[in-house]
Amino acid sequence: MRAAVLLLAFCLAPACRADLAAAKAEPNLEKRSEKALENASLQIDAARKAWQAADAKAFQAAVAEVQESAELSYDSLRATGKNPSKRPKYFKRAELKMRELIRRLDGLKQEVDYDSRDPVEQVKVRIQELHEELLLDIMGRKR
Repeated sequence: MRAAVLLLAFCLAPACRADLAAAKAEPNLEKRSEKALENASLQIDAARKAWQAADAKAFQAAVAEVQESAELSYDSLRATGKNPSKRPKYFKRAELKMRELIRRLDGLKQEVDYDSRDPVEQVKVRIQELHEELLLDIMGRKR
């Protein structure tokens, strides 16, 4: 049973990595943002499966890719040059999705052992920072 789970995790890892590459290749910056956040969600699932399969290397890689995906999403939205307080559609979608990612990372942190919590917590803190930046952008900053 454990070998089957490891094989499944090994087979899914390249497919998940391809999702981030597909997101980076997306020419529409708003869609790139959405694809990157979808990939982040998939990577949380992959991290959970890797943890259950006792594959520390795959777990670390998946957690790191969650952060990379969230940062790609935020950077893509900023690169659009649109004012988030006047055209909030994609910014608000990203804000909601990042809030969901924070909740899911908190759940993952509770599942893993104490020694493995630090990388998850670091990614969670970074995504919280991005989430707060999105909120400030949407609400309009005082300058």
